[in-house]
Amino acid sequence: MRILHTSDWHLGRSFHREDLLTAQGTFVDHLVETVRAERVDCVLISGDVYDRALPGVDAVKLCNEALERLVALGVRVVLIAGNHDSAHRLGFGSALMDAAGVHLRTDFARVGEPVLLDGVAVYGVPYLEPELLRHDWELDERSHAAALTEAMRRVRADAATRPGTRTVVLAHAFVTGGEASDSERDISVGGTSHIPVGVFEGIDYVALGHLHGRQAMTDRVRYSGSPLAYSFSEERHLKGSWLVDLRDDGMEAAFVEAPVPRRLKRLRGTLEDLLHDPALDPYQDHWIQATLTDARRPPSAMERLRRRFPHALVLGFEPQEGPGEDTRTWTERVRGRSELDVAGDFVAEVTDGPAGEAERALLHEAFEACRMKEARA
Repeated sequence: MRILHTSDWHLGRSFHREDLLTAQGTFVDHLVETVRAERVDCVLISGDVYDRALPGVDAVKLCNEALERLVALGVRVVLIAGNHDSAHRLGFGSALMDAAGVHLRTDFARVGEPVLLDGVAVYGVPYLEPELLRHDWELDERSHAAALTEAMRRVRADAATRPGTRTVVLAHAFVTGGEASDSERDISVGGTSHIPVGVFEGIDYVALGHLHGRQAMTDRVRYSGSPLAYSFSEERHLKGSWLVDLRDDGMEAAFVEAPVPRRLKRLRGTLEDLLHDPALDPYQDHWIQATLTDARRPPSAMERLRRRFPHALVLGFEPQEGPGEDTRTWTERVRGRSELDVAGDFVAEVTDGPAGEAERALLHEAFEACRMKEARA
């Protein structure tokens, strides 16, 4: 059997206010073409299909189109809910969709009921919120490890009744040793969210979702990562899906790269360096996160930066301490100075110049108004 493992589509998500729906549609085109060209038998989608529990109309429409196109190719689809999805909404109509070859597995009570495909039992383990199932499953502790351990006990109990059948598990979880990025939602409970990889021992292939970077925890336990970058921490990620061949004599996986709408680059330096360094020419069409290290905040920094990098999205300011840098505490700096002088320093800091007469007069008027209000209180 040939499997295509993907996850974390986050349909409807934007990137620093940049609409990604067109790029997500391009990924769906790529996915469908990969299924056709590689003669894939089954597509696994390991959670976080949508970016929020109540997705927008356009996101739902794109998901519907993706599933329709996959079914039209005769491929089977197994899909689980992630921590961003609403299990109830995503699972609507699951019994009807089973007949069409789209198998939605969003109910934790059904983790031990596989989708049977040509000698392979595919078990869908959706994102498990420990608090919601610990009473039903009589868990000894409120943790993700306890919840997934019980889920896998149920999977193995069913698999034991199917001798000679290979096993595949979809799960949405944070496996110990996985490398996180800035765009995943924290799922920690009681200070921990990690699952030991040994929980999946003995399974022929485990298709993980949640972490947005592709990675192999073991040869048989892998994250496909998200198909698009959703934070600048994913600057160096290679995006795509795992193409997995399950054979009688073993398993083989190859990574299929997805199209990139626009590459990312994090830049750091003074504004003048960023504006004039010729080594930065290759990044002029990238989405840019810039961190300025100027001793003072340059005026109109983003406007000037976008003249060279029109797709600059994020601007940070981390001044480097230089010779003569004032290292006094804030209390030491303001001791014995008037409110007007302190406010004047603030104006000078953010405008790169001292407060003018009109600005000082306005500040004085504001302080007087505050004093009068306090006196009347």
